Amino acid sequence: MYESLVNESQDFHLFIFPFDDKSRDILFKLNLEHVTIVPLEQFEDEQLREVKKDRTDQEYCWTCTPSIIKYSIEEYDLDNCTYLDADLYFFSNPSDLIEEMGSNSVMITEHRYTSEYDQTDTSGIYCVQFITFKNDNQGMKVLEWWRNACLDWCYARFENGKFGDQKYLDDWTKKFKGVYVLEHLGGGVAPWNVQQYKFEKSNGFIEGERKVDNITFNLIFYHFHGLKLLRNYRIDLGHYQLVKKVINLIYKPYIVSLLKWDDKIKRVTNSRVNLSLSEKKESFLEIISRKLKGIYNVFRLKNIV
Repeated sequence: MYESLVNESQDFHLFIFPFDDKSRDILFKLNLEHVTIVPLEQFEDEQLREVKKDRTDQEYCWTCTPSIIKYSIEEYDLDNCTYLDADLYFFSNPSDLIEEMGSNSVMITEHRYTSEYDQTDTSGIYCVQFITFKNDNQGMKVLEWWRNACLDWCYARFENGKFGDQKYLDDWTKKFKGVYVLEHLGGGVAPWNVQQYKFEKSNGFIEGERKVDNITFNLIFYHFHGLKLLRNYRIDLGHYQLVKKVINLIYKPYIVSLLKWDDKIKRVTNSRVNLSLSEKKESFLEIISRKLKGIYNVFRLKNIV
């Protein structure tokens, strides 16, 4: 994600909150430009430490989402702050998305589920993947409400209309003023909705078209939910149906970036690098594997680097 932001926009600053010592140490060693590392011991307050006792690592990360945004705004005196899931990758400058919210105080993004993958009832209408808060009265009011709600209840189960930190967003447009729902189709393409679009590479951009009404858009970011790095440079893309063009246009650049950063991290941590990038290229590694309609498929991507 960081590399994609550097490629698409120099006008950003990323605040990274590592939740374990190993991640923290690696990030400091990488010494990334445009980045501030906020260690957990610096960020956690008494309320967070108290609820941490009865939550899993995943649940605690979700619990902390609004607190991370609030901390960043208040500690660094930000005019606005956008939370980003770590498994996003930007293919165009995200400034168009921020500008779209105009004078509104909060911006949220829909899941836009393909019908066969619709999880609205359990996972919510909106996705906590790219969410912006302005440092104004209304923005901070919504953020404070969300933080208190997550402190009270934030678990990895569906219960009484709640799920994690995410289902809380379902009624924000009715509960609060100044909450805007992103319309740009290029913000929030993900494995649960990518089946609705056709994609082509044009003039250095990935252009999408919604099949149902032929609305076109530039792909801004893709959410690589469910992607897992396996042994021997194999990668599980998850259970969602993906066509080969999506794999080549969207997944391949992300995987190439992951492989490069895997090498960088091994070098700064003095870990063994099994293959150089050139060796990976020459060996035509079978780096992608996924399940499609119950069949385990392996795709061989040539010249990956």
